[in-house]
Amino acid sequence: MVAISQSVWHFMKEVNMLQPNQKITALYCRLSRDDNLEGDSNSIQNQKLILQKYADENGFQNTRFYVDDGYPGANFNRPAFEQMMDDMSNGDIAVIITKDLSRLGRNQLHTGLYIEEIFPSNDVRYIAVNDNVDTKYENSNELMPFKNLFNEWHVRDCSRKVRNVVNAKAQRGIRVGTRAPYGYRKGATKDSPLLVDEEAAAVVKRIFAMCAGGMGPSQIAKQLKKEHIYSPSMYAYTKFGTSHSGLNTERPYNWTGDMVADMLQNMVYLGHTVNLRYSTKSYKDKKRCERPKSEWLIFEHTHEALVDQETWDIVQEVRSHKRRRTNMDEQNMFSGLVYCADCGMPMVLHRAHTMKPEQNNFTCRTYKKDGADVCSAHYVREVALKEIVLETIRRATQFARSDPERFAAYIQQKQSTEVAKEIRGLERELSTMRKRDGELDVVFKRMYEDSALGRVSSEQFRLLSEAYSKEKAQLAETIPDTEERLEKLRSSMAYAKNFIAKARKFTDMTELTPELLRTFVAKIIVYEKEVKYSKHAPQKIQICFRDFNLNETDDVILRGETTEKADSATALPA
Repeated sequence: MVAISQSVWHFMKEVNMLQPNQKITALYCRLSRDDNLEGDSNSIQNQKLILQKYADENGFQNTRFYVDDGYPGANFNRPAFEQMMDDMSNGDIAVIITKDLSRLGRNQLHTGLYIEEIFPSNDVRYIAVNDNVDTKYENSNELMPFKNLFNEWHVRDCSRKVRNVVNAKAQRGIRVGTRAPYGYRKGATKDSPLLVDEEAAAVVKRIFAMCAGGMGPSQIAKQLKKEHIYSPSMYAYTKFGTSHSGLNTERPYNWTGDMVADMLQNMVYLGHTVNLRYSTKSYKDKKRCERPKSEWLIFEHTHEALVDQETWDIVQEVRSHKRRRTNMDEQNMFSGLVYCADCGMPMVLHRAHTMKPEQNNFTCRTYKKDGADVCSAHYVREVALKEIVLETIRRATQFARSDPERFAAYIQQKQSTEVAKEIRGLERELSTMRKRDGELDVVFKRMYEDSALGRVSSEQFRLLSEAYSKEKAQLAETIPDTEERLEKLRSSMAYAKNFIAKARKFTDMTELTPELLRTFVAKIIVYEKEVKYSKHAPQKIQICFRDFNLNETDDVILRGETTEKADSATALPA
């Protein structure tokens, strides 16, 4: 007998394994975050050693590893598993081997379906080494349903334990996210506050500034792409070596409008920690669902902010009136700011290719939609409105800069009566809503009693329950909003200081920019001319500043709509 060296034997073995007519022996490995709790016994390395040793000792050739690292067993949407299923469908696989049944999956229905129907229909033999399961031998499968059931119970129990731990941390104000948001990096420990990543933070600040200046998320994303700024996932990969699910190294500058929009509404950039914003449908379905805002846990000032409150408020105001670009590819900087004094509806900007820019005008939406029987036009030219608003801001800021003490006293005097009136109105509204909320609790209790005693039918109970539940849900949203408005009004005396600070920041006002407009102005109310359709009749334009509101004696009077430059005046003292 001729002796064969060890190296030659291995060569002959590899040649034999790679023969084209030799089907694959699939060695499938899976590890999830929950499995890490069990130590090294389920590590990918350990699984590979066990499976390869078993294949070698039992004569299985042409082995190929399929590895899913970091994927839960309750869900079968795993890249390596799906690739293995594709190879199986193509007739390339003869045997599938796993360390145990739980590596294949922890969903008893799906796991059983694969083992008992899908694998046999594709002439595939399945082996779970540690569980002594081999579909070639019928007797080995008798306890398999019970083991699958136990595996599903295990993942449900682990999910519950993890959820309890996460909720406990969330309640204490500890950030529960696994990755640091773009613009930040993790602290020294898992529970440490976020630290500013200066390079990415500069991009975040710029994104907010661009939005405050009138650019939409899609425009911002396009600009960042143009400048070859790494997307958040690519940036994290290049700087920290972390791989996100959305990582695409072939498109390193792949900013999207949705990505920017999410950043613009993320309160983490205000320095706040927001926990329990998202949840999953179940331990089997890990798709993220946003909770109602009333269920969020918000902890303020937990780390350094990248955006100040003023800029944040401006951006949220801009985003609340998000709109598509016009067919003339121009943004309406006044979008969501101009309102009809009579019907209260927004005014729409009318542009036409046949019109000169100075002919662009605002018209009441109700009038445009329903005609003169419902409301009037309240016509005002865009160019004239820009002049009026800019001049009003100039005069108010000049007064605030030159004599801040007198300005604050003036605003306090003007605001005191109006603010007190509005506070009383909101207090009445809030009291009514709270009373109704309490009444609904009593109603629900009585309804349950009546249903239990058979006083109302199941259908009546269902209809009434739906109606009252809807009303209660609406109150749950409205009450906090009203409380917030009330609190802002009660602290309105500080608004004059905010205005003075902004006035000192903006000193060179040569033109009305979107940023300047949104920084100072909250609302513009357009009244109808004293004489309808007259070219020269006075028209009142009320400017409501973000920090205070001027009453009628302070309103700007717009005269001579068709003149080159409109006359304007305010009651602000010289």
